[in-house]
Amino acid sequence: MFSEAFRIAGQFTRPVVVLTRSGLGKVNATCGTFMILNREGWIITVAHLWQSYFMYRQQQAKQDIEPEKKIENHSFWWGGDGKVLKDIKPFPEFDLIIGRLEPFDPDEVVEYPAFVTQDEMKIGTSLCRVGYPFSRIRASFDEKNSRFIMDGKSLPSLYPIDGIYTRTVEAPAFKGAKNVTKFIETSSPGLLGQSGGPILDTKGRVWGVQSRTVHLPLGFSPKVRRDGREIEENQFLNAGWGVHVDALRKATRVSQGM
Repeated sequence: MFSEAFRIAGQFTRPVVVLTRSGLGKVNATCGTFMILNREGWIITVAHLWQSYFMYRQQQAKQDIEPEKKIENHSFWWGGDGKVLKDIKPFPEFDLIIGRLEPFDPDEVVEYPAFVTQDEMKIGTSLCRVGYPFSRIRASFDEKNSRFIMDGKSLPSLYPIDGIYTRTVEAPAFKGAKNVTKFIETSSPGLLGQSGGPILDTKGRVWGVQSRTVHLPLGFSPKVRRDGREIEENQFLNAGWGVHVDALRKATRVSQGM
């Protein structure tokens, strides 16, 4: 059902790896996803992938941070060696960030994202989410040259998961936000590594960008025995929330000079 959508998404969907090194020398590599929007190399992804970077910047002015909690080095890998993100514009109220890849070869992408229209968004529509989950990226830090090194064989592959459009939800994009934004909800969860990736219909049109997974209580709690004790287990439906296409349009107008 989604083979054509997966083919189209594979043209403009790329992994972003967030690399950190603690004051104790521990290296961590986590994966997310971004979409290439146009031939100028503008991309869009979720803002929460930048939390460690903002923490890193804040810590630079502090001297009394415990080594295991301090981010000593930080870097992004934007789907290829030597690529950096310029002209970064955050939209925290939508959990979105856009920027421009440099260098960028427009011929490396044949098809760019097309957005669904509001009138075509019907509850019950089958949707597909793609991104880069199940990654175990091996990375180290070269202290002599002050740079991260990744094992290319451990880089992730594009992976789809399907579901249906269940409803539109209005909620804050982050804890403590004063405003709310619209999210599309799907009956399947977003997987770790798919944040920032597109949510598509069977035609490959983008409905949203994966932002978070929520756990909806089902209202019953069966009792089970474990290690000789009776315990109550709450049951949940794990649903995916993606930033609504309306917010994507507002953000991408910046990349189009509008």
